[in-house]
Amino acid sequence: MKALIYVLAILGIGAGAYFSNASKQALDAQFEKHQEVVDSNRRVQASIDKTKTELDDENTKLTGANETLAEVDANISKLKSDQASLTREISTVEGDIEEQKAELDKANRALTEVQRVFQELDIPGDVNMDTIQENVKSLTDRQKELAAEVDELNSTIESTEKSIVQNRDEITRLARRKSERDRRMSRNSMSSIVTGVDQNYGFVIVGAGTNSGFKPQSKLIVTRNGRRIAEVTPSSVEATQTVAEIDFDTLAPGVVIQPGDRVILSAPATN
Repeated sequence: MKALIYVLAILGIGAGAYFSNASKQALDAQFEKHQEVVDSNRRVQASIDKTKTELDDENTKLTGANETLAEVDANISKLKSDQASLTREISTVEGDIEEQKAELDKANRALTEVQRVFQELDIPGDVNMDTIQENVKSLTDRQKELAAEVDELNSTIESTEKSIVQNRDEITRLARRKSERDRRMSRNSMSSIVTGVDQNYGFVIVGAGTNSGFKPQSKLIVTRNGRRIAEVTPSSVEATQTVAEIDFDTLAPGVVIQPGDRVILSAPATN
């Protein structure tokens, strides 16, 4: 029995050794595979890192290329703008040249006209820029003299016109005043005539009295041919006649009241 146990133990030990060796070989194989995977991963990671570095370099180059392209585009735009500006300047210069040509033609025509005028004015000598300047100076001096005379005449005319305007204004004012006075006097319906005059005692007799509206306090105006010649003040008023004193301060110079002169009320048409 012991022998059998020993045999079984020996067989067990042998089997264990066999399986242990087989496991070690399998483990070694598995380790080698693992190592190969690790090495492969390292190579892949190195390739990734290299590719990433190359990609970063490409991106950097692309960014630089884009910046260069943008700069080129900006330069092209600037060149186009400069070209447009130069084109405009060329057009302006061409226009200026045409204007200068026109001015030159105008100057030549003016010179021809000046020559003709000088011939009409009997100005001797050839007409050129020097003689033109001399003659123009002479004509300018003469023009100044004539201008001074014209200014003096204008001043005289202006003064005369002002005097005329003032006289017209005064005439208009007097005419308006006379018209207003005549209008007022024409509205006065109470009027009569002088029937008698006493120059020594200074009174007149008027052929109208209270029946015609005359009152002791009335102020009367004596007129002749529609023109006022004096004022009289009633001193005695009867029904059909009035005795009035002459106001010699109002008597027109060189005028004597005579029978037949017309008498009207001063109020309300006073002057």
